Amino acid sequence: MATSDSSLVKSQPKSSVSFLYDERVRNFFYQTLTAGTFAWLVWYLFTNTAHNLEVRGMNSGFGFLFQTAGFDTDFKLIEYTVGTGTYGRIFFVGVLNTLFVSVFAIVASTVIGFFMGVMRLSTNWLISRLALTYVEILRNVPLLIQIIFWYLGVFALLPKVKQSADFLGIAFLNNRGLYVPSAVPGDLFWMTMTAFVIAVVAAFMIRRWARRRQEQTGQQFPSFWAGLGVIVALPGVVYLATGMPLSWDIAALEGFNYQGGFALPPAFLALLVSLTIYHSAHMAEAVRAGILSVSKGQTEAANALGLRPGRVMRLVIIPQAMLAIVPPMISTWMNVVKNSSLAVAIGYSDVVALFMQTSLNQSGYAIEIVAITMLFYMTISLTISFFMNIYNKRVQLRER
Repeated sequence: MATSDSSLVKSQPKSSVSFLYDERVRNFFYQTLTAGTFAWLVWYLFTNTAHNLEVRGMNSGFGFLFQTAGFDTDFKLIEYTVGTGTYGRIFFVGVLNTLFVSVFAIVASTVIGFFMGVMRLSTNWLISRLALTYVEILRNVPLLIQIIFWYLGVFALLPKVKQSADFLGIAFLNNRGLYVPSAVPGDLFWMTMTAFVIAVVAAFMIRRWARRRQEQTGQQFPSFWAGLGVIVALPGVVYLATGMPLSWDIAALEGFNYQGGFALPPAFLALLVSLTIYHSAHMAEAVRAGILSVSKGQTEAANALGLRPGRVMRLVIIPQAMLAIVPPMISTWMNVVKNSSLAVAIGYSDVVALFMQTSLNQSGYAIEIVAITMLFYMTISLTISFFMNIYNKRVQLRER
């Protein structure tokens, strides 16, 4: 029997045995099986959802985006008129409002987070303990509670319109919001903006040239001040040459409220402050961990060369610490955008409040609206991750 079994194994074609045990064939089979299973699940969910919608008599599709939305919003960055504005238009209003507060919160939280992270490592006992208190309190209090606190406990208790806080006669703060001047560009202002873009590109080229020159000769060039001079001088000359085509509309008290200018509602201010201080606390810990990841020998070597503490931190420590800071910073930036959806709790007109709440309740296209909103947040998060990963690769240390 043993002889006959061995003869059967030997009698099998060698090519078929090797084909079945080929790793590439097995990988292709499992990948095809996985892709087919996923495609079937998607098809099943799609057809089942469509059937349920048809049974219940519910509409589906994206044609509702061109239908008129019968409601208004108290804060908008683009033109929107009740009675003619569509659901698609209100979606873009919410998107811009979300991005508006998110961009300011990202910039502010990053700056404050770097500052607090460096303070945490200060040799001054009082400064380091103040930074520690800031981080531990704000990082461990839920963001929603902070939003409600700033909205109800701070901005709602500001003075009334008649007793508004006056800032140099151009900005006014009261319980209805912050009123700041709004820019009114003239016909030739586009030339100034074009000059500004050209100046930014020129400053970038100067910086690249200065870095290449330093690597080749060891000589430093004040690229920061040179670039700043170009950015200020070139648009300034064009602005003056075109007759200063920019005016400012300053808010003025008329009747029971301020008219003119640009009004930022209390909900926006509360959300901005909450997002900034909450995420700056997380950013501070990332900065502190990144700085501590740099070997102490780097600091000692820089001090031995006679560099001042500020230049040691800026030229030696921070560039190396960025390797550890950038990955959590990417997550923090994405969290700022996603956590801005909590604005619905205080009535800020973001994409969730305007589109996924009010528009959904009026139109009834729940699946489509939720899917569009999810796609928006996913797109923003992937965009931030994509560009920051490019930056992360650029700051990585390379051996010569």
